[in-house]
Amino acid sequence: MPYLGEIAALVVAICWTLSALFFEKAGRKIGSLSVNIIRLVWAFLLLGVTLLFTKHTFFPLDATAYQWFWLGLSGIVGLFLGDLFLFKSYLLIGSRTATLIMSTVPVITATVGWFFLEEILSLKSILAIVISITGIVIAISDRRLKINVPVKGLLYAFGGALGQAFGLILSKKGIGDYDPISATQIRILFGMVCFIIMITLLRRWPKVKEALRDKSGIRAVSIGSFFGPFLGITLSLYAIQNTQTGIASTFMALVPVFIIVPSAIMFKEKITPHHVIGAIVSIIGVSLFFF
Repeated sequence: MPYLGEIAALVVAICWTLSALFFEKAGRKIGSLSVNIIRLVWAFLLLGVTLLFTKHTFFPLDATAYQWFWLGLSGIVGLFLGDLFLFKSYLLIGSRTATLIMSTVPVITATVGWFFLEEILSLKSILAIVISITGIVIAISDRRLKINVPVKGLLYAFGGALGQAFGLILSKKGIGDYDPISATQIRILFGMVCFIIMITLLRRWPKVKEALRDKSGIRAVSIGSFFGPFLGITLSLYAIQNTQTGIASTFMALVPVFIIVPSAIMFKEKITPHHVIGAIVSIIGVSLFFF
């Protein structure tokens, strides 16, 4: 079936839109650090149960040392460092400005993929990426964007973008034709261990323990974990197996566009003309990949 990678990447954007909504809700209740570790633990368990049904093993023991190295490294770079920098940037410059910087991920991914994986994009694909990113920028930028922001915050946001881009590249380097579910569990294991070490060093376990008592927060994290680290990341690896990383990351970057209507319903955020125009431009850009 043609366009399997593109379709999978589009579903990833939908999954990440849903997970972002639930993680935002959970973060307001139990804090971002607790959300980070709990979501990875939940996803690790869900992936293990899935592997029990598909491979009759809870853990991917069939992975080679090569796959462990590259997928593990991608988990550290993407799921630990990338998310750590991104959440830090939210505190310093706000989520809207940070998201604007994160829209550079497809460009970074396509560029690094060209050098690192020798992925050469066609002129049509480059045009589609440019149009899609333009639409995303239009959709998420408005007069509320902060112009005079701390340089440190901008660097954190750019670090988040680099983490996500290099996480995808390293994943493609390591996954080959390996099972995406097993590959995702390896990535999450390394990201989870890094967060465990950090929380231990910062002595934040009492905060995590307190978060576990918040039933509403845990419910939101659980739902977000299903759509994000479990389903979303697994499909993202399937996507990069079946299409170029630059193209896949463009579809995945559509979250700010997809989230407009749900955010308006759940958090009463106003939909403005630039939201609509940006969404239309992004859809036009993405549609070029299918022609």
